[in-house]
Amino acid sequence: MELTVLLKEGDAAAYTIIYNRYFNELYVHAYSRLRDKEEAQDVVHELFATLWNKRAELIFKSSLPAYLYTAVRNKILDVIAHQQVESRYVSSLQHFLQEGYCVTDHQVRERQLAALIDKGISDLPPKMREIFELSRKQAMSHKEIAEQLNLSEQTVRTQVKNALKILRLKLGMMLFLSL
Repeated sequence: MELTVLLKEGDAAAYTIIYNRYFNELYVHAYSRLRDKEEAQDVVHELFATLWNKRAELIFKSSLPAYLYTAVRNKILDVIAHQQVESRYVSSLQHFLQEGYCVTDHQVRERQLAALIDKGISDLPPKMREIFELSRKQAMSHKEIAEQLNLSEQTVRTQVKNALKILRLKLGMMLFLSL
């Protein structure tokens, strides 16, 4: 009887003959494509495990060797595709760890600092806050602020200087406490 017929009937001896006859050739073929001994062995062993487990369902359209080589080729392609996906994933993860984490971390800290500064400004006395905001947020000169609010330039300068002093003290303490 032909080996494939015996294999389909569950003949372990036929399976062993097929394994012994084709393992080395299939291994060399897999190794030539994968260049990894363990991976090539795994591919061939997986093929033979599938061959035994699905022996009753198998349909050999041509010869047994053609079936085995086609099956190994397909398994090799699966391994290569999996390696490429894995490689892209690792590369993406490394990029995220190097770039994304730092950017995100800096953005979070930036927002926290901006919130602390806004809180400090909102705590300033009303007139001082108004002068400071015109100076820093509206980018107006001391002269323009003085004209708009009917104050002397020296008063505006003093108010901005005092606001900065208060903010440095408050922000220094807030930053110290937030760390």
